[in-house]
Amino acid sequence: MTTPPPYANEIHSWYLDLQHQICLALEAIEQESLALDIYAQWQPQQFEKRQWDYSQSGGGQMKILQNGRVFEKAGVNVSCVWGEFSKEFSHQIPGAEEDPRFWACGISLVIHPRNPYVPIVHMNTRHIITTKSWFGGGADLTPSIPFEEDTKAFHQAFKECCDAHAPSYYDKFKTWCDEYFYLPHRKEPRGIGGIFYDYHNTGNFGVDDAFNKDVGKTLLETYPLIVKRRMATSWGDSEMKKLLHKRGRYVEFNLIHDRGTHFGLKTGGNIEAILMSLPPTASWAA
Repeated sequence: MTTPPPYANEIHSWYLDLQHQICLALEAIEQESLALDIYAQWQPQQFEKRQWDYSQSGGGQMKILQNGRVFEKAGVNVSCVWGEFSKEFSHQIPGAEEDPRFWACGISLVIHPRNPYVPIVHMNTRHIITTKSWFGGGADLTPSIPFEEDTKAFHQAFKECCDAHAPSYYDKFKTWCDEYFYLPHRKEPRGIGGIFYDYHNTGNFGVDDAFNKDVGKTLLETYPLIVKRRMATSWGDSEMKKLLHKRGRYVEFNLIHDRGTHFGLKTGGNIEAILMSLPPTASWAA
């Protein structure tokens, strides 16, 4: 795959539209927070758009919001790149050992709230072509202070998303998420889970593409509701300590275990976009 597939523009445009909708939803929450005195020392922020070029072909559009009222840092990145994997990395990717050429397009986001009662969230969906073709992605929630109501709402939303496509998906992808977003050196999960899938190819491109898109739409419909449910809760030093502690665990997972981070770094991606998932502050204090 030396050039984008015929449907590349459609997929890329869809990701850019989802990025736009997510950013609008988060900016609206920033404005809604003007009614809450607990955020009085901060000003509402908007996303800044940054374009970047891939070292081989293609590139990406990163949108980042920093030092906001509700969101201390939020990054939403869309990339569409193609070229050849290095000899070192090609053996790790299905279909690339015999031919290192690839095309990849996707969206990824990580949102770090300021309020410890509002959970961190991650979502990404992507489509990759080598000599094989597949979809991957998922979404997971990482609260510093968990609430059963939020956990149930998040999982129910993604169960309904999965069930609309295949009754086996939710249990399979939930288990995969629990196993993937786990810190073995800490012997603890990163958060309360969600769904995760990779190398997904049923043989029907349209069906798989529709499921992949629905994962993104489900995040857009679900996460802002959880934010609004918790954003008015005041916090103090003890709650902030829990937030910084959880962020530390987030950093450990993303730098040590996350395949998306490794993929970006080993394929010459944009460093700022790859590491946008890291929080602005974190703590490893006992």
